[in-house]
Amino acid sequence: MIERIDRAVHKIAYLTALLGGLVLSALMLMTTISIIGRELGAMGHRLLRTESGFLHSLGEAINSVGFAPLPGDFELVSVGMAFCIFAFLPWCQIRRGHVTVDIFLSKVGTRTNYLIDVIANALMTAAIAVVSWGIYAGMLDKMAYNETSFILQFPIWWAFAACLVGSIIFTLICLYTVWRSLREYRSGRHVVLSGGR
Repeated sequence: MIERIDRAVHKIAYLTALLGGLVLSALMLMTTISIIGRELGAMGHRLLRTESGFLHSLGEAINSVGFAPLPGDFELVSVGMAFCIFAFLPWCQIRRGHVTVDIFLSKVGTRTNYLIDVIANALMTAAIAVVSWGIYAGMLDKMAYNETSFILQFPIWWAFAACLVGSIIFTLICLYTVWRSLREYRSGRHVVLSGGR
């Protein structure tokens, strides 16, 4: 039963990180297309100012296509990156990927390290619970005032809702890591999934 819970939690963290990776890839593609459009549009305007007939015609051809940056690209990047951060945090937490002070931890015993893990995971859980509450309160505030983004005019609360989903998953993963650390402290053994990610 416990191993099934371990596997399910790992899978949730993995799928959340995978979704974050897909969103990040889409943001990178969108940014690349936007930059190319911006540069081609600027190049077309520069060529229109040239004396050469061929370059001037080339500038007209480029401008007729209508190359330009994607509208609201920076709005989508800011919202998407906020979601990505919250999507990657659960995988980092479950894989013990956060920074630790190994110089200090190598000097204490295994049992003490497990106790430190319990405390650190409990503090992380408390911190992300407060952050999640703040995101939720911010989302309600944005909903109440019907605040929208400047260019695309999408409701700002959508961004808060996307981050809230990630932060809730992160909170649940943190709670799991507290439980995992307590199991490790009691047994004196590291919890490792056999054949798992």
